[in-house]
Amino acid sequence: MKKIVLTAIAVLGFSLANAQTGGFAKGDAFISGAFNVSSEKTGDAKSNGFTIEPKVGYFVSENIAIGAKLGFGSDKHGDDKENSFTAGAFGRYYFTPASQFSVYGQAGLDFTNYKFKPGNAKSNEIGANIGLGLSYFLSNHFAIEATWLGLGYAVNNNGGHGAEKTKSFSFGTDLRDVSFGVIYKF
Repeated sequence: MKKIVLTAIAVLGFSLANAQTGGFAKGDAFISGAFNVSSEKTGDAKSNGFTIEPKVGYFVSENIAIGAKLGFGSDKHGDDKENSFTAGAFGRYYFTPASQFSVYGQAGLDFTNYKFKPGNAKSNEIGANIGLGLSYFLSNHFAIEATWLGLGYAVNNNGGHGAEKTKSFSFGTDLRDVSFGVIYKF
Protein backbone atom coordinates (compact mmCIF):
# COMPACT_ATOMS: atom_id res chain seq x y z
CA MET A 1 0.00 0.00 0.00
CA LYS A 2 2.87 2.34 0.85
CA LYS A 3 4.41 1.78 -2.62
CA ILE A 4 1.11 2.55 -4.35
CA VAL A 5 0.70 5.85 -2.49
CA LEU A 6 4.32 6.86 -3.18
CA THR A 7 3.95 5.93 -6.88
CA ALA A 8 0.74 7.98 -7.15
CA ILE A 9 2.45 10.99 -5.55
CA ALA A 10 5.43 10.66 -7.89
CA VAL A 11 3.21 10.42 -11.00
CA LEU A 12 1.21 13.47 -9.86
CA GLY A 13 4.42 15.39 -9.17
CA PHE A 14 5.90 14.60 -12.58
CA SER A 15 2.59 15.47 -14.28
CA LEU A 16 2.50 18.85 -12.59
CA ALA A 17 6.18 19.46 -13.32
CA ASN A 18 5.72 18.70 -17.02
CA ALA A 19 2.37 20.46 -17.39
CA GLN A 20 2.36 23.46 -19.69
CA THR A 21 1.79 26.32 -17.29
CA GLY A 22 1.95 29.99 -17.95
CA GLY A 23 1.81 33.29 -16.23
CA PHE A 24 -0.06 36.48 -16.98
CA ALA A 25 -0.07 38.62 -20.13
CA LYS A 26 -1.69 41.87 -21.27
CA GLY A 27 -5.45 41.40 -21.62
CA ASP A 28 -5.70 38.54 -19.10
CA ALA A 29 -8.35 38.73 -16.39
CA PHE A 30 -8.55 36.86 -13.10
CA ILE A 31 -10.90 36.26 -10.21
CA SER A 32 -10.07 35.41 -6.62
CA GLY A 33 -11.36 36.39 -3.22
CA ALA A 34 -11.77 35.51 0.40
CA PHE A 35 -14.27 33.48 2.38
CA ASN A 36 -14.15 33.12 6.15
CA VAL A 37 -16.49 31.47 8.68
CA SER A 38 -15.94 31.72 12.43
CA SER A 39 -17.63 30.42 15.55
CA GLU A 40 -16.66 30.70 19.20
CA LYS A 41 -18.27 29.67 22.47
CA THR A 42 -17.07 30.58 25.95
CA GLY A 43 -19.42 29.38 28.68
CA ASP A 44 -22.88 30.55 27.63
CA ALA A 45 -21.54 33.33 25.38
CA LYS A 46 -21.58 32.53 21.66
CA SER A 47 -20.28 34.43 18.67
CA ASN A 48 -20.21 33.56 15.01
CA GLY A 49 -19.72 35.28 11.72
CA PHE A 50 -18.72 35.11 8.11
CA THR A 51 -17.03 37.22 5.45
CA ILE A 52 -17.18 36.89 1.68
CA GLU A 53 -15.05 39.13 -0.53
CA PRO A 54 -14.73 38.32 -4.26
CA LYS A 55 -12.26 40.30 -6.38
CA VAL A 56 -11.57 40.63 -10.08
CA GLY A 57 -8.46 41.94 -11.87
CA TYR A 58 -7.45 42.85 -15.40
CA PHE A 59 -3.99 43.25 -16.96
CA VAL A 60 -3.84 46.66 -18.65
CA SER A 61 -0.22 46.08 -19.65
CA GLU A 62 2.34 43.27 -19.47
CA ASN A 63 3.20 44.05 -15.82
CA ILE A 64 0.26 46.05 -14.42
CA ALA A 65 -3.08 44.69 -13.22
CA ILE A 66 -5.93 46.76 -11.80
CA GLY A 67 -8.91 45.38 -9.99
CA ALA A 68 -11.88 45.79 -7.71
CA LYS A 69 -13.47 43.91 -4.85
CA LEU A 70 -16.79 43.84 -3.03
CA GLY A 71 -17.27 42.28 0.36
CA PHE A 72 -19.93 41.55 2.92
CA GLY A 73 -19.46 40.38 6.48
CA SER A 74 -21.66 39.66 9.45
CA ASP A 75 -20.67 39.02 13.06
CA LYS A 76 -23.01 38.19 15.92
CA HIS A 77 -21.98 38.33 19.59
CA GLY A 78 -24.95 37.39 21.77
CA ASP A 79 -27.66 39.95 20.97
CA ASP A 80 -25.24 42.35 19.24
CA LYS A 81 -24.87 42.15 15.49
CA GLU A 82 -22.44 43.90 13.12
CA ASN A 83 -22.81 43.93 9.34
CA SER A 84 -20.15 45.33 7.04
CA PHE A 85 -20.05 46.17 3.35
CA THR A 86 -16.70 46.81 1.63
CA ALA A 87 -15.86 48.21 -1.79
CA GLY A 88 -12.25 48.49 -2.84
CA ALA A 89 -9.80 48.96 -5.68
CA PHE A 90 -6.27 47.66 -6.05
CA GLY A 91 -3.33 47.80 -8.38
CA ARG A 92 -0.56 45.27 -8.80
CA TYR A 93 2.84 45.46 -10.46
CA TYR A 94 4.14 42.03 -11.49
CA PHE A 95 7.90 41.71 -11.69
CA THR A 96 7.78 38.35 -13.54
CA PRO A 97 4.32 38.25 -15.18
CA ALA A 98 4.94 35.65 -17.89
CA SER A 99 6.55 32.99 -15.71
CA GLN A 100 4.99 30.18 -13.72
CA PHE A 101 6.18 31.85 -10.49
CA SER A 102 5.29 35.57 -10.30
CA VAL A 103 6.22 38.17 -7.69
CA TYR A 104 4.13 41.33 -7.32
CA GLY A 105 3.69 44.48 -5.29
CA GLN A 106 0.15 45.59 -4.46
CA ALA A 107 -1.50 48.82 -3.31
CA GLY A 108 -5.15 49.10 -2.41
CA LEU A 109 -7.83 51.49 -1.21
CA ASP A 110 -10.96 50.28 0.62
CA PHE A 111 -14.19 51.85 1.88
CA THR A 112 -16.15 49.92 4.53
CA ASN A 113 -19.57 50.75 5.97
CA TYR A 114 -20.50 49.18 9.33
CA LYS A 115 -24.00 48.85 10.79
CA PHE A 116 -24.54 47.79 14.40
CA LYS A 117 -27.69 46.39 16.03
CA PRO A 118 -29.37 47.00 18.37
CA GLY A 119 -29.41 50.76 18.11
CA ASN A 120 -28.84 51.04 14.34
CA ALA A 121 -25.48 52.78 14.83
CA LYS A 122 -23.32 53.23 11.73
CA SER A 123 -19.70 54.03 10.98
CA ASN A 124 -17.51 54.34 7.90
CA GLU A 125 -13.87 53.46 7.41
CA ILE A 126 -11.42 54.33 4.65
CA GLY A 127 -8.21 52.35 4.47
CA ALA A 128 -5.10 52.14 2.31
CA ASN A 129 -2.56 49.30 2.21
CA ILE A 130 0.65 48.26 0.50
CA GLY A 131 2.03 44.74 0.34
CA LEU A 132 3.79 41.97 -1.52
CA GLY A 133 2.59 38.76 -3.10
CA LEU A 134 3.55 35.59 -4.94
CA SER A 135 1.59 33.62 -7.53
CA TYR A 136 2.43 30.08 -8.59
CA PHE A 137 0.60 28.58 -11.57
CA LEU A 138 -0.52 24.97 -11.20
CA SER A 139 -2.02 24.97 -14.71
CA ASN A 140 -2.81 27.49 -17.45
CA HIS A 141 -5.84 28.75 -15.53
CA PHE A 142 -5.27 28.08 -11.83
CA ALA A 143 -2.67 29.63 -9.55
CA ILE A 144 -2.18 29.72 -5.81
CA GLU A 145 -1.11 32.97 -4.26
CA ALA A 146 0.23 34.28 -0.99
CA THR A 147 -0.25 37.95 -0.10
CA TRP A 148 1.29 39.94 2.71
CA LEU A 149 -0.23 43.38 3.21
CA GLY A 150 2.52 44.77 5.39
CA LEU A 151 1.70 48.49 5.59
CA GLY A 152 -1.75 49.85 6.31
CA TYR A 153 -3.53 53.03 7.35
CA ALA A 154 -7.24 53.45 8.16
CA VAL A 155 -9.57 56.17 9.42
CA ASN A 156 -12.93 55.28 11.02
CA ASN A 157 -15.43 58.06 11.73
CA ASN A 158 -17.08 56.03 14.57
CA GLY A 159 -20.53 57.11 13.46
CA GLY A 160 -19.78 60.79 12.91
CA HIS A 161 -21.99 63.37 14.64
CA GLY A 162 -19.14 64.76 16.72
CA ALA A 163 -17.58 61.39 17.59
CA GLU A 164 -13.79 61.29 17.62
CA LYS A 165 -12.23 59.52 14.65
CA THR A 166 -10.11 56.44 15.10
CA LYS A 167 -6.93 56.45 13.03
CA SER A 168 -4.81 53.33 12.81
CA PHE A 169 -1.43 52.61 11.27
CA SER A 170 0.02 49.12 10.98
CA PHE A 171 3.25 47.62 9.79
CA GLY A 172 3.33 43.85 9.94
CA THR A 173 6.38 41.66 9.81
CA ASP A 174 4.51 38.72 11.28
CA LEU A 175 4.11 35.71 8.98
CA ARG A 176 0.68 35.12 10.53
CA ASP A 177 -0.42 38.12 8.43
CA VAL A 178 0.08 36.19 5.18
CA SER A 179 -3.11 35.18 3.39
CA PHE A 180 -3.32 32.33 0.89
CA GLY A 181 -5.75 32.01 -1.97
CA VAL A 182 -6.53 30.60 -5.39
CA ILE A 183 -6.72 32.57 -8.64
CA TYR A 184 -8.62 31.58 -11.75
CA LYS A 185 -7.26 33.21 -14.94
CA PHE A 186 -9.52 33.45 -17.97
